[in-house]
Amino acid sequence: MYFFLFVLFLLALVCCIFFHTRKKRIIKKIRCMDECRKCSEIEELVKPFGYDYHCQCGFFSSQLDAWQRNAGYTWFYDYMAPRFKMVFDALPIYFDYQGRTWLIEFWKGQYGINTGAEIGIYHADEIVEEKDYKTTLFECASDEELLSGSFVLCDKDGDCVRICQKHWWITAFLTGQFSQPYDLYMKATLTFPNREMVCAFMNGMYRAGYAQHDLILCGLSLTFTFFRPKETDYNLTTRFWRRFSQWKNRIYCRLYLWITRPFESRADRILCLYYYLPAAFRRLLRMCRFNKRCHKKRCRCRGRM
Repeated sequence: MYFFLFVLFLLALVCCIFFHTRKKRIIKKIRCMDECRKCSEIEELVKPFGYDYHCQCGFFSSQLDAWQRNAGYTWFYDYMAPRFKMVFDALPIYFDYQGRTWLIEFWKGQYGINTGAEIGIYHADEIVEEKDYKTTLFECASDEELLSGSFVLCDKDGDCVRICQKHWWITAFLTGQFSQPYDLYMKATLTFPNREMVCAFMNGMYRAGYAQHDLILCGLSLTFTFFRPKETDYNLTTRFWRRFSQWKNRIYCRLYLWITRPFESRADRILCLYYYLPAAFRRLLRMCRFNKRCHKKRCRCRGRM
């Protein structure tokens, strides 16, 4: 018995020495890299996941040709998101324009160990009745249908991230930051191609519970602030998953900051995680809500109905 405990102690000691030595080599390697090399390496690492890294601002955003574009959007993605440690407030705006039902949705919240926000632009192939919104698979906007948009995401401490793009999926994710969705506010602006689409979108905002004084219209650009969804009546199961996932997200954020110490900059911490725990780095970038497994599961469920 004592011999077995001694062997376990010896193995633990060897592992501690090995990982400590390895961590010191990684720290030295990163400190010897210049900023340009750090940024180019991170950009190369995240590209296969469908993201870009903005080195000066320290956040991830989605690529125009990201693989997630093929997945489209359906309400089931949002429903399943808390089970995959993505806890956010969502504001879907549905409106009819040129013979199709469009969906522009806004999100803000916690995506694993990332605080972030999104604007997604989608449409169906035809006019969809309101009762079918949650069962419809919306396609992502094509290159000819992209909208210019921007948002500023701020937390309760006043820390903000800003992004402006012409895109179908405008995103910004800050790694290693934990936030509650209700502590975030998002000031979003969208520029539409014509007055008809602006008016259709505004009608969708009115149906979602916004009033005219909540919207600022300047030409073809519309600005509003997203604080809390007008309807947050989650069922018991969803409330459980949201709280449980946020509990795990807080722990994972603290672990991330502990593992990547003594670095302070986001680029250094991300590279440290990649060199030290590559599997954890890959999970870091699985922060999007568009999960093909969820979609396939939804299709199977609908087939049995």
